[in-house]
Amino acid sequence: MKTTDVPRYTPDWLELREGADAAARSPELLEALGPRLSGPPLVIHDLGCGTGSMGRWLAPRLSGPQLWILHDRDPDLLDRAAVRMPRAATDGSRITVATARGDLSRLTASTLDGASLVTASALLDVLTPEEVDGIAAACAEAECPALLALSVVGRVELTPADPMDAEITEAFNAHQRRGGLVGPDAMAVASEAFARHGATVRTHASPWVLGAEHSALTAEWLRGWVGAAVDHRPELGAHAEAYLRRRLAMAAAGALRVVVHHHDLLALPAPRTLGAAA
Repeated sequence: MKTTDVPRYTPDWLELREGADAAARSPELLEALGPRLSGPPLVIHDLGCGTGSMGRWLAPRLSGPQLWILHDRDPDLLDRAAVRMPRAATDGSRITVATARGDLSRLTASTLDGASLVTASALLDVLTPEEVDGIAAACAEAECPALLALSVVGRVELTPADPMDAEITEAFNAHQRRGGLVGPDAMAVASEAFARHGATVRTHASPWVLGAEHSALTAEWLRGWVGAAVDHRPELGAHAEAYLRRRLAMAAAGALRVVVHHHDLLALPAPRTLGAAA
């Protein structure tokens, strides 16, 4: 399945999840990345940037002048992201922005020439193994680190529990793998791909923890989660509809806690040896 076949995310959904994404991303991996960033200026490619939430989270946490190159296939999202990017780094240095519209399956090392970092958020799980390997190969050839956040891992926890939780989770995970996408296997597939291309790989948990104060996000997530499960297994039908009504009522009452498990990945390329540089 090509990246161009993956359903587009609406700006409203991306905006709704931004706060939870920001709270979940791993500061530990960012700290480990710091010494491996080359610049100035830092040249950062944001793949599948959406409305630019990764840039809004990461750019103010980095020092020195930065050039952000935002990649997406949706021109409207690119425009939104470019307008809303921060203009100053943590030390006041200037941030500049460029956009690149296109299909990530065509990403190559030449695209990343001079890059300090490749980053993305909530992207890996909607790619095929071949597309993940293409990103890993391009980063390896360009000797560029990658910080890839918020890939689903196929686990959710809802409190209080319901007898249908496991069945909905299983059907949703199967839906995520439709058409050969990596879905909840993204971390295993990406870790193996980057390691195969010589990178040192670290991962870190980055869960959404949704309580009463996140009722709007929880409700929208529930609708999408159950809807995808039913799309994959239509026979769930009326039972899933009743389940969704119960869960939505609990979320509206502030009586539902949801943990949606994700992981972040940091891939650091192998340092070039003197022999390789000669």
